[in-house]
Amino acid sequence: MVLKVFFPSCCSSADSGVVIGRWLSEQSSAVVLAVLHFPFIPLQVKHYLGELQRATKVKVSVLGSWSNSKQEKEERLSEFLEDLGTIFCHEPWIQISKEGDSKFWSCSTLQKNSNNPKEEEIILVYYDQRKVMLSHLHPPLHTADGRAEDASRLSAIFDTVARSRVLFLTDRYDEGPIRLTHWQSEGVEASILVELLKQASVPACLLLTGLLSLLSGICRSRVLKFWPLSFLWSKLSTCEQLGHRLQHLQVVSSNRKAQTQTQLMRKANIFVSLLIDVALGMLLMSWLYRKNRIGHLADTLIPVADHVAEELQDLLQWLMGAPAGLKMNRALDQVLGRFFLYHIHLWISYIHLMSPFIEMILWYVGLSACLGLTVALCILSDIIALLTFHIYCFYVYGARLYCLKIYGLSSLWRLFRGKKWNVLRERVDSCSYDLDQLFIGTLLFTILLFLLPTTALYYLVFTLLRLLVVIVQGLIHLLVDLIDSLPLYSLILRLCRPYRLAAGVKFRVLEQQDGKPLRLLMQINPLSYGAVVQTYRLPTYSCYPRDSWASLCKKLFLGELIYPWKHKGEKQD
Repeated sequence: MVLKVFFPSCCSSADSGVVIGRWLSEQSSAVVLAVLHFPFIPLQVKHYLGELQRATKVKVSVLGSWSNSKQEKEERLSEFLEDLGTIFCHEPWIQISKEGDSKFWSCSTLQKNSNNPKEEEIILVYYDQRKVMLSHLHPPLHTADGRAEDASRLSAIFDTVARSRVLFLTDRYDEGPIRLTHWQSEGVEASILVELLKQASVPACLLLTGLLSLLSGICRSRVLKFWPLSFLWSKLSTCEQLGHRLQHLQVVSSNRKAQTQTQLMRKANIFVSLLIDVALGMLLMSWLYRKNRIGHLADTLIPVADHVAEELQDLLQWLMGAPAGLKMNRALDQVLGRFFLYHIHLWISYIHLMSPFIEMILWYVGLSACLGLTVALCILSDIIALLTFHIYCFYVYGARLYCLKIYGLSSLWRLFRGKKWNVLRERVDSCSYDLDQLFIGTLLFTILLFLLPTTALYYLVFTLLRLLVVIVQGLIHLLVDLIDSLPLYSLILRLCRPYRLAAGVKFRVLEQQDGKPLRLLMQINPLSYGAVVQTYRLPTYSCYPRDSWASLCKKLFLGELIYPWKHKGEKQD
């Protein structure tokens, strides 16, 4: 049988005494938490361990003795340490000793209550008490049963050290009846500052919570549920992002204490994400208002809009002729071309009508960057949607006309085969048609078939223009989702203190000699960056349609409308 003793490396130079910790019988392991020095009164030690057990909910007891003699080992001290086993009555009684300046330690066990004592193989494992206490062991994502059992055993050791944090608050320099050696933070002044900041943050959080509850009450009021406001709230990505950030602020300012490590990390990730988002927004705002860049941007916007309109007019003139040598239906081509040219004329008039107010609009839009870079990017996406509204109208007109002809041709094709679509049962059934129905169906099918190439060409051109706008908006929203969902605090923690996010442990052999216990050093394996992002990724407000290429091609062929994104709870047409 192998007995594993987990010994804190900070106690390797402690004076002689007894070791206290937790005994894990199912693993045959002893987790040493501290060294209790001489002199002490056993009754006071038992009373202290009882109070510690009630505070930490960990069964802490005296596991054995620890001897660290700078000179030769004294027989009286050895006998005294063995006699302590009869006072504290722990089975087995572990004896750890460090002889002089030797690098090898001796470790043995005493089993006084056993009739047939057996010599056990002992493995002495050193661990960093601070790192194990501060780390959070993550369960493996995809493992077999054997590795899952090993992870549960490790979690018991990590949980024992983490729950014994009250023990580590005891000052090792305290000249009281009980003197302990364990890990203790040196940053006493820093901890005082942290406590003062915690006390000062309470009224600030209460004030912020009150303001956020007022804003959320206004957002949930019935006034915003009427048609114009509800339509704008659901379609404008700026409103969705503001609502998403409002939920984040409510989570951060909540006075409810995080119950688990996952909730604590989520709060920290949201807080850091908000800070970085606002900092980037402030940098953008300072850049925009420096050297009159907003005025230059407003002066550039009108010529760019005129240039885009001229290019669209040239494209329509090309389509109204013989595009790529194709023979088009002259009458339909002229009607569609003049219809779209009239829309472009209306759009140019609208842009020139708004030109005196564009600089003022951009000036106020630039102020919104103080709410965060994501809000500014969402406003940019909405501005692009407004500036390309005529392209969207062209796409909708072409898609509806093309879809009407496709479904008309498919229905008339079923008429030729003696079939019809059963709406109630949603299937194709047989049907008998008379001569007049077949004659009218043939005329309509011929008209729609010869008009289809002209409509399909207009639909194809405007679909490509629409897809170009969708790609630009998709890239902007992809950047917004990246800033919203990236767990920045977890990534910074993984970079600066990787032991805080533990994926497992590895053991390194220190010394190995016959007749001496095997000495190992337990080191923490941190989570990979991909696992950190996968574990602590924050939810986003928008979800992109994850259609396959076959489904996308089917939608394009049938003329169904394609949107750049769809919000939660919103169905696509």
